[in-house]
Amino acid sequence: MLPTHLAHHAPVALSALQHLLAVVSGLAVGFSLGLIGGGGSILAVPLLLYLVGYPDPHVVIGTTALAVSVNAYLNLIPHARAGNVRWKQALVFAIVGSASAYLGSSLGKAVDGKKLLFLFALLMLVIAALMLRRRDRTGPATQLQAEPAGSTIRLVAAAIVVGMLAGFFGIGGGFLIVPGLAFSTGMPMLAAIGSSLVSVGTFGLTTALNYARSGLLDFTVAGLYIGGGVAGGWLGTRVATHLGKQGKGTLNLIFALLVAVVAVYMLWRNLSAFGLHL
Repeated sequence: MLPTHLAHHAPVALSALQHLLAVVSGLAVGFSLGLIGGGGSILAVPLLLYLVGYPDPHVVIGTTALAVSVNAYLNLIPHARAGNVRWKQALVFAIVGSASAYLGSSLGKAVDGKKLLFLFALLMLVIAALMLRRRDRTGPATQLQAEPAGSTIRLVAAAIVVGMLAGFFGIGGGFLIVPGLAFSTGMPMLAAIGSSLVSVGTFGLTTALNYARSGLLDFTVAGLYIGGGVAGGWLGTRVATHLGKQGKGTLNLIFALLVAVVAVYMLWRNLSAFGLHL
């Protein structure tokens, strides 16, 4: 039984232009992921809402969760071939976190759409801050740190928290998973990035299946997003290979500011959900 605010919500018919904009949105998300290694999935929801013009926030979250999941699994393949995946830790994080993501996505479905988007925008501001912090990090990406004491407990705790957030907001959560893996296990940053894709894909799939059970997933739009994301990821990776570290750092700064601007816009659009007005 769906909550009252979801009882009449379902995928809607879109125009040819909106279908084209869905492909363009997926292209932008994939391009960002290929170019700077993250951040694109956090824009998947606002792009589908405000550029494509999809009217239902819950269907948007379920649909983008599936698109993010598929793109994460596709990006996992080259990392696995390159030996950048620590399978034991990656699977523990994914299994524990997916159970938490299921609970989080169930809670997300029960929250009014405008309130959910307002909270999503607050998370976007946090992600923007994390992107700026990551830009300032130094040190080799392959440097192995000592494994902290109690790393398994830390790994499980991080998986529970990140999985809950990923499920509630319908995001991959890569910017939270990567530091969670790196700091709890001491694995190199490159291995944390590769290993995180197991969880990004699993969390997204868990959320998407939960939303699909309630009819809150548009498979046509998800397919368009995935197709655009594959092409955009290939283009972004090609461009990234021609940029030096400084160039990519500048792009990361610009993208973080873009995420922050979009977050402020979403906060303004959804203030009324809490009885607030400007």
